[in-house]
Amino acid sequence: MTSQPTVAKEDSLPGDPGSGSTSPGGPHNGLQAGLKNRHLSMIAIGGVIGAGLFVGSGSGIAAAGPAILLSYALVGVMVVFVMRMLGEMAAARPSSGSFSAYADRALGRWAGFSIGWLYWFFWVVVLAVEATAGAKILHTWVPGVPQWGWALIVMLVLTATNLASVSSYGEFEFWFAGIKVVAIGAFVVIGLLAVFGVLPGSNNPGEGFAHLTDAGGFFPKGYGAVLTGVLMVVFSFMGSEIVTLAAGESEDPRRAVTKATNSVIWRIAVFYLGSIFIVLTLLKWSDPSIVADGSYVAALKTIGIPHADQIMNVIVLTAVLSCLNSGLYTASRMAFSLGERGDAPRSFARTNGRGVPRVAILSSVVFGFVAVFFNYKWPDTVFAFLLNSSGAVALFVWLVICFTQLRMRGIILREAPEKLTVKMWGFPYLTWLTAGMITFVLVYMLFDKSGREQVLLSLLVAAIVIVIAVVKEKVLAGRAQSGVNDEVTAS
Repeated sequence: MTSQPTVAKEDSLPGDPGSGSTSPGGPHNGLQAGLKNRHLSMIAIGGVIGAGLFVGSGSGIAAAGPAILLSYALVGVMVVFVMRMLGEMAAARPSSGSFSAYADRALGRWAGFSIGWLYWFFWVVVLAVEATAGAKILHTWVPGVPQWGWALIVMLVLTATNLASVSSYGEFEFWFAGIKVVAIGAFVVIGLLAVFGVLPGSNNPGEGFAHLTDAGGFFPKGYGAVLTGVLMVVFSFMGSEIVTLAAGESEDPRRAVTKATNSVIWRIAVFYLGSIFIVLTLLKWSDPSIVADGSYVAALKTIGIPHADQIMNVIVLTAVLSCLNSGLYTASRMAFSLGERGDAPRSFARTNGRGVPRVAILSSVVFGFVAVFFNYKWPDTVFAFLLNSSGAVALFVWLVICFTQLRMRGIILREAPEKLTVKMWGFPYLTWLTAGMITFVLVYMLFDKSGREQVLLSLLVAAIVIVIAVVKEKVLAGRAQSGVNDEVTAS
């Protein structure tokens, strides 16, 4: 597959000379620098804390025991490396299309088109999942409103927020993420005190780290369970890359991306490894309440905190709303970038007076509404297909980032070496190692009953999108060649 010349496309990336930016590295073509540094900082922190951490960690603990810590650590290392690669490219060339725009330049039009639409598809399906999850919680509090009604209300409110301005999205996400960060931070501190038996009024016996080995050892399900755990936790990390898209609408995108990239290690260490470590030290991994109540609720109950389930419902609802808010923003900005590059309708790239890509937002939310309808009408057929066919997209995105960075490093060094302010460690060896790790996870999923369908259906959808991209590229190349021939004939 041959890519078309992309010199003009390179110039269209925000932060490049002549892009029309109003601030150094700032947005262009209608987008405004509405995100403040505090917004970007909290988006970066909250981006790695999804509802999956609170809701899905219990199943991972039950499947691997204390060894689930190694599963989280392995995926965490993989995400740190991927974010470092993405940070290198985003700091040099901030763009609302992020890795899709970089893949377009480094690998070819077909790559940018394919990964951009797959990523958009992933997030609009996530909109339906999170809207339904939030509606379930709200329905238990106010049963007078039907569950579908709550899903509709949640979607409408956050759509209005995103349509208002990018600063409205940033402000909402600042507080949503803030609640998550404070909640996990408090959980870790209180949990540590209870683990060592120094928390006043705690019901926990405070046995230190004994629970890590007192129920069958650290590997009660065998060493292979670590890989099974990887499959169960990998998708809860999706969202860490959002900050590189949002940076394109900040006042100082290079500074924001650099700060977010440098802090990803401690964010994963504290929020994921730290909180799961606390759960595993507060009670035995085999305790049935971990699955029945959820790992965090079970841990809070063993400490003796009253109404632990309702407290966690509030936190999970916040995480759900945060994910919905960011999902709608991310999907719309990817659609905007695709429209800007001619890979989606041009109307997607239009912005209103407030710098909001209204058509891109509404198009994304319409598909989200349709997916919500499918979830209520045909949850085990149509929606199950949508869910499974987008399940492995996160891994596809990370893999494309690896291959893109291998090419983009040379492009940046050749064209603007002074912009290489963030560098991937151990290049190119760690880049290849990360690509190998991601490929291994995908192959391992094919041999796992729970992951096989997701990989196969995701590969099917990816293949369809790539075929469309290649055909589109050949048609455009044919038209261009035909135009050249007509000019030659006329002359």
